[in-house]
Amino acid sequence: MKSVENIILSTARQTIEIEAATLRDLLNSLDEGFVATVEAIYNSTGRVILTGIGKSAIVAQKIVATLNSTGTPAIFLHAADAIHGDLGMVQAQDVVICLSKSGETPEIKALIPLVKNLGSVLIGMVSNKDSYLAKQALYILHTPIDKEADPNNLAPTASTTAQMAMGDALATSLCAVRGFSPKDFAQFHPGGALGKQLYLRVNDLYTHNARPMVLPDAGIKRTILEITSKRLGATAVVDVEEKVLGIVTDGDLRRMLERLDNWTGVCAGDIMSHQPKTIVDHAMAVHALEIMRNYSISQLLVVDEAGKYVGVVHLHDLIREGIV
Repeated sequence: MKSVENIILSTARQTIEIEAATLRDLLNSLDEGFVATVEAIYNSTGRVILTGIGKSAIVAQKIVATLNSTGTPAIFLHAADAIHGDLGMVQAQDVVICLSKSGETPEIKALIPLVKNLGSVLIGMVSNKDSYLAKQALYILHTPIDKEADPNNLAPTASTTAQMAMGDALATSLCAVRGFSPKDFAQFHPGGALGKQLYLRVNDLYTHNARPMVLPDAGIKRTILEITSKRLGATAVVDVEEKVLGIVTDGDLRRMLERLDNWTGVCAGDIMSHQPKTIVDHAMAVHALEIMRNYSISQLLVVDEAGKYVGVVHLHDLIREGIV
């Protein structure tokens, strides 16, 4: 008699094997219908509307989210709600994709003639190529299914895996055709860490910080006060035109104390690090992070195009924005 552990593992492995086989079959099913669907969506002046019932409806919602996030306007229409008023969201210029394993679902069969009467392009994402949906659709996205992955061959598992993968293939193909770039992606994901890496600039960060600076003849007391009061762990050393000459960090102060017993008469210019790492204010924030990592430092002096010192960007700013 099999142990519970063996039953669990064998069932899980069988599930994954069945779904992997389904995806291999899906790979071989991509044909001119897929190409025509991508071209229809690309050339459409409307939106992509995805509809389905049951688990297919849930998959349709995920595909809508993926399309929207990759630059293809899409909305979800529940097939049951469509025939009770929500069909009003469908316009003639839209492309409608109906998801159905069997292609014979009553709600889908009722919806099909209504969509066609509106003049919309009808696409069927269907496993059964002999079904009503397949015969009525202009193009077919064939999602072949030999069997479901559950032990009873009943629960939508392999079939929904195929639908999900087909939706991803649509979205990525449209990205390729459009030349959808990382910059475009960032516009649709401004709140995420990836989006911020693609659009956040140094001047979005340093302006929130103080601007510590001293002249090279500033005494040690003045220098320490500037570092501690501005709470950035360093101060820029500038000339009268506020061009950067150097930087004094709390590390420079520690090294001075270790080296000297008497620092009377010592000035900022005597202990500063010459040629500090700087970054222009319009540079990408992720570039600031790259410099900090390469040189194992936690702050950068920020300068404008003319080389004038304008502030400090700190590692904490990048952490706060989720870039690190």
